[in-house]
Amino acid sequence: MVDQRRSGGTGAAGDRGGQNGPEHFLVVFPGYHRPWANWIAQRLEAHGRRVTLQRWDPPREVPLEEALGDLLLSTGRVLLVLNDWFFELGPRAPGEWNDVLRGYVADQAERFAAVNLTNRQLPPATAVLEPVSLWGTGEDEAEERLLGRLGIEYRRGAGRRSPAVSSRFPNTPPEIWGEVPRRNGRFTGRDDLLTELQSRLTEAERGNSACTLLGMSGIGKTQIAAEYAHRFSTDYDVIWWVNSDDRNIQRDRFGELAAELGLHSGSEPGERIRAVRDALRRGEPYSRWLVIFDGWDDTEGANVLLPHGPGHTIVTSRNRGWGDHTDVLEVPSFDRAESTAYLMRRAPHITSAQADEVAAEFSDVPLPLVQAASWLGESRMEVPEYLRMVREGRLSAVDEPVGDGFPHSSLTSWSILINRLRRTQPQAVEVLSLCASFAPGRIPLGLARAYPQADLPEDLRWMSTDLPAWTRALDTLVNYSVLTRESRGPVNTEMGPHQETVHMHRLVHDIVSRLTNDEHRDAHRKAVRTLLAEADPGNPLDSRQWPQYAELLPHLEPSGALSSRNSRVQAAVLNCLRYCVRSGEFTAGTRLAEKIRNYWTTFMDPLDQQMIDLTTQQTNLLLAAGSNREAYELGRALRDRLRAAQPRDELGELSVNSGLAGSLRRLGRYEEALELQRQVLEDAERLLGGNELISLSARHNLGVGLRLLGRYREAYELDQETLSRRESVLRARHITTLNSGNAIAHGLRLLGLYRDAVARQEPVVRLHVQILGPLHPQTLSARKQLALARRREGGFPQDVGMLMDSLMEQMEQVQGRTHYTTLSFINDYGNYQREHGDLARAKDLIAEAEAGYRALLGPAHPVATGMLANTGLVMQAAGDRGEAMSMFESALAGLTATLGADHPWVLGCALNASGGRNFNGRVADAADLSRDTLRRSRRVLGDEHPLTLSCQTALAGDLRALREHEEADKVEADALLTLTRTLGAQHPHTLSARQRNRPYWDFEAYLG
Repeated sequence: MVDQRRSGGTGAAGDRGGQNGPEHFLVVFPGYHRPWANWIAQRLEAHGRRVTLQRWDPPREVPLEEALGDLLLSTGRVLLVLNDWFFELGPRAPGEWNDVLRGYVADQAERFAAVNLTNRQLPPATAVLEPVSLWGTGEDEAEERLLGRLGIEYRRGAGRRSPAVSSRFPNTPPEIWGEVPRRNGRFTGRDDLLTELQSRLTEAERGNSACTLLGMSGIGKTQIAAEYAHRFSTDYDVIWWVNSDDRNIQRDRFGELAAELGLHSGSEPGERIRAVRDALRRGEPYSRWLVIFDGWDDTEGANVLLPHGPGHTIVTSRNRGWGDHTDVLEVPSFDRAESTAYLMRRAPHITSAQADEVAAEFSDVPLPLVQAASWLGESRMEVPEYLRMVREGRLSAVDEPVGDGFPHSSLTSWSILINRLRRTQPQAVEVLSLCASFAPGRIPLGLARAYPQADLPEDLRWMSTDLPAWTRALDTLVNYSVLTRESRGPVNTEMGPHQETVHMHRLVHDIVSRLTNDEHRDAHRKAVRTLLAEADPGNPLDSRQWPQYAELLPHLEPSGALSSRNSRVQAAVLNCLRYCVRSGEFTAGTRLAEKIRNYWTTFMDPLDQQMIDLTTQQTNLLLAAGSNREAYELGRALRDRLRAAQPRDELGELSVNSGLAGSLRRLGRYEEALELQRQVLEDAERLLGGNELISLSARHNLGVGLRLLGRYREAYELDQETLSRRESVLRARHITTLNSGNAIAHGLRLLGLYRDAVARQEPVVRLHVQILGPLHPQTLSARKQLALARRREGGFPQDVGMLMDSLMEQMEQVQGRTHYTTLSFINDYGNYQREHGDLARAKDLIAEAEAGYRALLGPAHPVATGMLANTGLVMQAAGDRGEAMSMFESALAGLTATLGADHPWVLGCALNASGGRNFNGRVADAADLSRDTLRRSRRVLGDEHPLTLSCQTALAGDLRALREHEEADKVEADALLTLTRTLGAQHPHTLSARQRNRPYWDFEAYLG
């Protein structure tokens, strides 16, 4: 195998290779030691030498003397990069290396030199190469030793380049190294594949350097990705490994990189992810990064997680859909030489022909070959007997195919191993059976030792008390390549037994589950459920505990925790669900809640407290995801049961009614929602007191209901009281106190007090960013309120436009384009674009928001109806006045029917409709509507509200069109005077009224 690079050095030197020019060195290395070869080449070039790199793994069919002789065809000297692995290449027959070293190499000793990278024993005759040891040295010492061995004068610091443009010294780890699996000392072959992977990543278009290793289970994708991380580690400053079998673990793990990068982000997973992606995109603080997503089979969410920027991304997957997102590199089986080499190294007693026969039996698929090699090497069984057992085995429990092209014969091979362990190491089988009761992938096995108080079955109690037996059992399974130990550091840092985490390949998990399905399975699954319950941190609202919940989550269903009747386990399951609500994992949480309900309804009374708690959390998740009707039906069914039950469960009714009130608000049934919310607040204060968290939330939600009904003054006064109580009870920095601050600013804006709203919201936003981070959903809501207040204040529209533009992108990243919060801002941004000249973009945005709300809420919902007003304004601005009037009249009629004639939304639609009538020649009708609207607005909003003054300005225009100039002038003068006094002479509303532009009202989509 050859991998060559020639480099020209600078500076004079004698040519010991027989040619004029700088001295030449051929650096020969196994692919495993590429980082050392690159560093050696850099140091030699820095001292004026020419270097060629040659990856070397000669086939064992080629005599060793001939292979070494080919190296001497190069000019100059041959530098061998040695360790014990170097002498296992091939592999060679025992003694072959010593014979060649004593003979051929000794005769050519002046052409050969060597460095030694290990402290382990090498063949005795290696002494002829006089290898200089670089093992365990620092960079300066290693360079001095290397040059000294080659007779080159050492100049400290010569040619040192920035780490950004050169490889680091191999003993210096990257700045950030995140849970990359330990390097597999038995990694075999794949050199060409690794070289191809590196080539694709480095030659890809900057900013989009991502490659997926695609292949069936057991083909070695994870091992290749891990080897790439180790082999090319000197080319990166950040290497971050993300286990992606489970979406929640994946998101939490990727988000953990934010802290390592020193980013200021909040605790919510989505927020950390966005901060990480932004930092990687900008290449700050590191531009040389590698992120590896291992086992990412579901491409959903790829656009949200997949990073772009100057670094590289590797995905391992079985899903060919990754071709739509990344470059794809197919991972084939071993070639036959790789298979036989691996087998012969692990089981030195077998012959080449026997290794070939075993490789053929398992179709050169790495995973079963690893197990076969482990078995043959440990047991010393002869190959004919082993293959006979594999071929003649009859396993009724595993007759069905494993799938993915996995060789069926390997099932028998695994059966042989497990049967032997039952006889010789039964405790290893017990550990194996326990692992099979977790989900595949990352398994927190140390829980068995971390919680000795757990009620484990008798056959597992030794795990928490007998540390030597525990260690022996794990070592056995690792030696037989059934499990791998996981490490959190760049070196093999040992963790305590209670922290032990192992990884079981999903295919191995599947096979082991079938082969260990004995009478202990139910007891072992119960043990796992017990351990998960013990490991529950107990506080899913604390973001510091979220990584632990993310680790527990995938094991709930495989362990049977979702169907458990144990109250402690049920509490842990509910806490995991609360974690999904709090952390923003709405999709995963919704799926989990539905699974829990499917299990619990088979044995649990619908009115049990656990079912009520489940309904509360499921309602929260459904509402957060925009599934409003489903949330309402779920709550209503439980409410009806609670009402019919005796005795009454008042706290249960309180919980369910709170969710129902929220559902009714989202469904546009505002009067019903307000009535029910008043009852919730009354019950909460009666049962719990006025200052409990539930009571304060009920008071806040009552303010939301009042705002939706247009009762802005009442809502504002109630919000002030809620804020005061929350500041007193919960303090100013509590998340719900911050939310009350948002409500206050929103109320001030709706009351037309724009400058007050800006002044109030600016410090609220600063607190949100400081406490929750800039991209937390509640922070985005606060920033939106500030943007809208600044727009209404009328100061610097360009600044508002830039703010809204960046906020639009971030809201889409947080919730997606079709989520109700994003649709609301799309609508707001469309109104801004229409007002400031980009009519084409405004048309697209308003159409998108209207269609989105109709699909989400239905066409009769007040918000979907109100969107017609904005569509009409776009049409009117484009000159289509007839269609615009039709939209205005439809919005007015629809909202009047659902909200009544005095709702501010209806008054705004009436303002637009009067303008439409005026522009279409129906001046008398316009004046009648304007007069009626002004009267209602004064009664509802007051004489000085901006909407009232807009209605007054509109009426003046209609009167003037009717030639009633005296009344028109009086109405107009009064409006201008009030506008000047309240908003200022230079406010856009005042200037527009003075210029006699027809006023309009744009609709803000607000769901509460």
